[in-house]
Amino acid sequence: TFDLTGLPPTPEEIESFVNDIELNAYKRLIERLLASPHYGEQWGRHWLDVVRYADSGGFANDFERPNSWRYRDYVIRSFNEDKPYDQFVIEQIAGDEIAPKSTENEIAVGFLRMGPWEQTGMAVARVTRQFFLDDVTDSVGQVFLGHVMRCARCHDHKFDPLPTRDYYSMQAVFAHTQFAEVNAAFQPSENTDGFEAHKKYHQLRNDENKRMLGTLPKERVTPNDFGRERLGRKWSTLFSWGFDRYRPIAFTVYNGKTKLDRNVNRRRPRPADPMKDGRLEKTTILTGGDLFSPADSVQPGALSAIGLKSEITSEVNGRRTALAKWITHKDNPLTARVMVNRVWQYHFGRGLAGNPNNFGATGKKPTHPKLLDWLASEFMAKGWSVKQLHWLIMTSETYRRSSTHPTPERLAKHDPNGDSYAVFRPRRLAAEELRDSMLAVTGELNQKPGGIPARPDMNLEAALQPRMIMGTFAPSYVPDAKPEQRNRRSVYALKLRGQRDPFMTTFNQPGPDKSCELRDSSNVTPQVFTLFNSEESADRALAFAARVIKETNSDGEAVRRAFRLAFGRVPNKAEAGDALQLWKETTEGQAKRNPKPRTYPTEVVRSANEENTGQTFTFVEKLFEYQDYQPDLQLHQVDARTRGFADLCLALLNANEFLYVY
Repeated sequence: TFDLTGLPPTPEEIESFVNDIELNAYKRLIERLLASPHYGEQWGRHWLDVVRYADSGGFANDFERPNSWRYRDYVIRSFNEDKPYDQFVIEQIAGDEIAPKSTENEIAVGFLRMGPWEQTGMAVARVTRQFFLDDVTDSVGQVFLGHVMRCARCHDHKFDPLPTRDYYSMQAVFAHTQFAEVNAAFQPSENTDGFEAHKKYHQLRNDENKRMLGTLPKERVTPNDFGRERLGRKWSTLFSWGFDRYRPIAFTVYNGKTKLDRNVNRRRPRPADPMKDGRLEKTTILTGGDLFSPADSVQPGALSAIGLKSEITSEVNGRRTALAKWITHKDNPLTARVMVNRVWQYHFGRGLAGNPNNFGATGKKPTHPKLLDWLASEFMAKGWSVKQLHWLIMTSETYRRSSTHPTPERLAKHDPNGDSYAVFRPRRLAAEELRDSMLAVTGELNQKPGGIPARPDMNLEAALQPRMIMGTFAPSYVPDAKPEQRNRRSVYALKLRGQRDPFMTTFNQPGPDKSCELRDSSNVTPQVFTLFNSEESADRALAFAARVIKETNSDGEAVRRAFRLAFGRVPNKAEAGDALQLWKETTEGQAKRNPKPRTYPTEVVRSANEENTGQTFTFVEKLFEYQDYQPDLQLHQVDARTRGFADLCLALLNANEFLYVY
């Protein structure tokens, strides 16, 4: 179930499958999992890795993108609906062109803006505009065509048949693509729950900031005045823009003339007449990739080496549509293979071609090229259905192989590098799968789909460490006040480029600045400390223990229930005996302790050197959510027996059998 939903099966689901003696029980299981709404959350998460989804823009200010969550939910819906992949591609590249009045399509083209980007008064607008054009050209190449385009920005590609002219011809497709945040009514399928609860604290921060600014003297005499004024002005911008999160706005693009803004720190509307003001861009080859060294002009086009003619117009509108249709044409040899390879990789931990974002000469050669070709043809023949592709892979003998081989010596002799699929390679749970699984077995997971980003608990030292944005402090990270808001699936967690969750990064969640073709799977000491010593693990273990004790009537039954929830099986006699003995010993130890309620800060004091005077200024930031914070179950709220059992549950959550898929 992890492959398709990212969640562990419940004991009841396992028992139902084991007791299903009818033919095709396994196939019915796959059908049920593919129909689960959690399927889209798992496979949408994979896609969001590739397209670099984040809720902020990065760089010096790391401005939040209040409405990018609607693109995240569009991706999840698309996988759940089994939207044909060719349509999925076209919508993300040119949805606004093919159906201008479609809210879904307005949201879909947010893909083009997923990369990091910022325009401030200290940056040259033409330069940051070129950053976007280079970024979107390379992103389209890697995500859909499995080709790193940026290598040809300064010169002809050294290894692949990709001349610089092709690079700028494809870039010309996006020459008239402009940013906008437009009104787009919420759809019935979108989750708008929780707006008022989140907006309440946003409003409190905004009001407190206004109050602070209102108390400043008209004449600035002290470093504190200068420092707090600078901070207050910055936060006024942040909070004002942030209210867009609760409004029906699409993070999108349109076609028109380029109007360069000196400073982009608020919502950008789409002009009534996109062709009235600004400059109609014409793309040229940039000598050495230098914006200020233009050479020959180019017309919009695609990759000449593909041998598939592109009918890309030179008109303002329609360029992206033509490119999208070229990308998804049945005779394009790359697109279907790239997606098939991604799906195969997520099932087996490695692609048939080893670099899913790079099918060029510098990428790893396919180990089974004929299989890749056949899967790609089947993918297209079955209507570009990703779910049918899962079905094809997961019902194969290759996928269903055991993780152990009956004669390992023979396997080592004939396949010393592990290139074959004679056995299934175990894999560790991804960071999100690990957190979600812990919440699932404890019964705390809120499975409500979609909506504005959740703010899970974060290590306090990381959450409250000073984070600088241009000229002053960023607001502190504060978790949602209620457990049901915090304990949502990790795919819905707020993802700031400038402040990543240390639990997630420890377990190899990639940064959102670059497209992630394959996550690292390290095995390092900080992971041990995180799983065994962190507050997150301790909270989950205590909730796990409380759940099991509540659901059972004896010590032996509790141990069996804990094993079934964590491992999907009952313990053997030796394991049960050891578990009961450990529970006894830890309970005796816990009886000698008197745990106190955990306290949470309701304000934090910041200090820094003020830019105008060089002297120190201080500021007190109120953490409003912590004023209403409802903590998860705490040690002082349960007896020694439950605390002792929590120590056993913590050991189960640290076991390889919980952390790995075999």
